[in-house]
Amino acid sequence: MDIIRYALLAGLAVVTYLLLLAWQEDYGVTDTPAPEEIVTTSSSAPDDTAEDTGTDLPTTAPASDGDDIPSVTTSPDSDREVQTSGSEELINVQTDVLNVRIDPVGGDIVYISLPRYPTELDRPDEPFVLLEETSLRSYVAQSGLVGRDGIDTGERPRYTTRSTDYVLGPDGRQLQVELEYTDEQGVSITKRFTFTRGDYLIDVAYEVDNPTDERWRANLFGQIKRGDFADPTTGSGFGMQSFLGFATTAPDDNYIKIDFDEVESRAPHEMEGGWMAFSQHYFLSAWVAPQTNNRFSTRINNQGEYIGGFTSDEFAVPSGETATRSAGFYAGPKDQYRLAEIAPWLDRTIDYGWLWFIASPIYWLLTFINSFVGNYGWSILLLTVCVKGIFYKLSATSYRSMANMRRVMPKMNQLKERFGDDKMRLQKETMELYKKEKINPFGGCLPILVQMPVFIALYWVLLESVELRHAPFILWIDDLSVMDPYFVLPILMGASMYLQFMLSPTPQDPTQAKIMKFMPVVMTVFFLWFPAGLVLYWLANSVLGIAQQWYITSGIEKEQARKDAARV
Repeated sequence: MDIIRYALLAGLAVVTYLLLLAWQEDYGVTDTPAPEEIVTTSSSAPDDTAEDTGTDLPTTAPASDGDDIPSVTTSPDSDREVQTSGSEELINVQTDVLNVRIDPVGGDIVYISLPRYPTELDRPDEPFVLLEETSLRSYVAQSGLVGRDGIDTGERPRYTTRSTDYVLGPDGRQLQVELEYTDEQGVSITKRFTFTRGDYLIDVAYEVDNPTDERWRANLFGQIKRGDFADPTTGSGFGMQSFLGFATTAPDDNYIKIDFDEVESRAPHEMEGGWMAFSQHYFLSAWVAPQTNNRFSTRINNQGEYIGGFTSDEFAVPSGETATRSAGFYAGPKDQYRLAEIAPWLDRTIDYGWLWFIASPIYWLLTFINSFVGNYGWSILLLTVCVKGIFYKLSATSYRSMANMRRVMPKMNQLKERFGDDKMRLQKETMELYKKEKINPFGGCLPILVQMPVFIALYWVLLESVELRHAPFILWIDDLSVMDPYFVLPILMGASMYLQFMLSPTPQDPTQAKIMKFMPVVMTVFFLWFPAGLVLYWLANSVLGIAQQWYITSGIEKEQARKDAARV
């Protein structure tokens, strides 16, 4: 009968697995669609709607009010159609790590793709698009000058440039793109973008040449405008997801996350320097403000787009002089060490949660191991071994406690049979048995609780590390950042958890025992759509735990057998 039952269970498991594969093929996550043709909001487009007042931009109060803090205004023309400027008007910039398109109207960055990060593994020549403005998605970086003499206060300026195509040559270290504009008073303004080889940080500088007889004054602003669309780098699945939204820093809080729901209610703050970023899984865009007093704020415009940015203190250019003010704009992967170099606390946008102080050293160890191994799959396995080694003694204490509990389980069952109807007597006799056998019933819990923060931090490291995106392991696993397409790793992980359950003492409560027995099935289903790198870690951790638990349990059983033989 047992053979027939096991055969039926095995057949049911095979059928369930095949059905799961078929469901994934029909209804699973599809490839990311190719980006649409770019659409910008240039004022040169035909205008069959109300006048565009540039109301997405900050404005400052009149100078006579003595208030240089910008106040946001919005346009009543909330339903106007997006106008197409035509791609020939855009300024194309190509470096080794960035493909950028700049709208000459306003000098906004309306498109950025990352050549070193393909959209999909099967589309290696199609770079991942971070910023774009299409009919479906709006995500752009805007900057300009507002205030008393600011050229972006009313209609956006139309810059001129010597070329519409710029390429960083193979021997070049930097590439400068200059946009020029002269206002009605004859003040010449050069908006200069500086790109550096191998770097995702763009320096955006305004050089103002004032030939007039009066002092020229304005405020620099930079902002990120994004529509309400899902993170294109996060697939479906269960578990915790990466943060999607704005992030900033403040004097009283190094890292502030601003969800979409909080954008409108978030109060502005001021500080010297600082940054405003938009964070998604693996990638980041961020304005790094100049080292002046800056006002940071978020808001929603009439088109329902989310805006977050800064406005700096007013800067003045005396008559007959030239002055420059600049800011940095980062658009690229969440590189922990590069972000830390750019601005204080910008690396916190790699959101490890409240355990970031544990996760950061774990990330360092993972990248250090991979510098020798060259394969993140094997690096995860070696990292798991290292973590297990660090907590070996704590784990041994836990497993030894469970082994002793398993050893005295027959005696506990006898006590339950004798005093099952007398709960107080059963509890007393059980505690005396623990004391006689020198067993701490909570000895297996405390070591596990101590290790939990490290396990959670490691989870976040594997989830947030852009290095795992499109990172291959072996055989069919060619991307550790997505689910195992054949569910082999989750099934093996579930089997290892079931084996661990079999090695652990069975709870006396029948209901609790059934729940614990069913837990591996629940966890297997839960992990089916987890990234393969995370499942690989949990599988390796379970296998190492089984080996350690078996070693300790067998040692205790042999020692007990010797004691029993000596008594005879």
